[in-house]
Amino acid sequence: MNTLLILTILIVVFALAFDFINGFHDTANSIATAVSTKALKPKHAIIMAACMNFIGAMTFTGVAKTITKGIVNPFDLTNGSLVILAALIAAIIWNLVTWYYGIPSSSSHAIIGSIAGAAIASSGFASLNYTGFIKIIQALILSPIIAFIVGYIVYSIFKFFFRDLNLTKTNRRFRYFQIFTAALQSYTHGTNDAQKAMGIITMALLANNYVTTDEVPFWVQFACAAAMGLGTSVGGWRIIKTVGGNIMKIRPVNGVAADLTGAMIIFGSTLIHLPVSTTHVISSSILGVGSSHRLKGVKWGTAQRMLITWVITLPISASIAAICYYILHFFF
Repeated sequence: MNTLLILTILIVVFALAFDFINGFHDTANSIATAVSTKALKPKHAIIMAACMNFIGAMTFTGVAKTITKGIVNPFDLTNGSLVILAALIAAIIWNLVTWYYGIPSSSSHAIIGSIAGAAIASSGFASLNYTGFIKIIQALILSPIIAFIVGYIVYSIFKFFFRDLNLTKTNRRFRYFQIFTAALQSYTHGTNDAQKAMGIITMALLANNYVTTDEVPFWVQFACAAAMGLGTSVGGWRIIKTVGGNIMKIRPVNGVAADLTGAMIIFGSTLIHLPVSTTHVISSSILGVGSSHRLKGVKWGTAQRMLITWVITLPISASIAAICYYILHFFF
């Protein structure tokens, strides 16, 4: 078995491992509000999220194509397989560290930063596809800002239309509706997040001449969808606790507003083939809803801690990826 084939197999394995970890790291965000309001029992929420993530992942491939060629050109890389493998290892390391400490960091930031860092270590800054890379970074920055604003507006509309209704009855009705919105958010999560691993595997296949186009092979799509679904079934209780309760005290009406906002932003990004951080979007949606509900009710200390993590994820994951590349290059 030649070295190129071994590296390709390792990339597939680590990409599926990344998707699996992404499942219990990020998918917790999509059901956190439903669990915290007791609209769904944790076990039922996780089963539902796993199924909806799988369905979402099997629906679209546009974001995967953006990942395949949007950050770097696979054909311009020196030791492309090592670059991709180093990026996956670095992203997995950072995801596990932030999961362990219960910080809702971004898997999207981690993998994009890691690819950039490993590519720069291999071939210098010229290896980056600056047009696509800047477009992706803009999407990552703007999406949480838009989510905050839309969340504020959506909840303001809710307050206006439901201002005369009995709070207890309204919350009970919204709790039922929240089952639907949590499922919708899990579905949209699958349409965007699972595609990142699909794009990475396709990038490796393209760079190593196993495929000739950036079309995602069906087996890649199915494998990544299954890996994310299985990861979701494991659960991510540390992240659920942070997103579901440590940002603000969430009631069903807040949860529905945040879920609808998150689903709209994520699905809109999927339709225009842009990868976004579902963690950023969902957390920012909750912050926007919380600010509209009661500004003092938002735990800004938690928000500040998340913001710092979001800012440092790109440079840290890029640095870890560069180190991983040099270590791998020593052995291959």
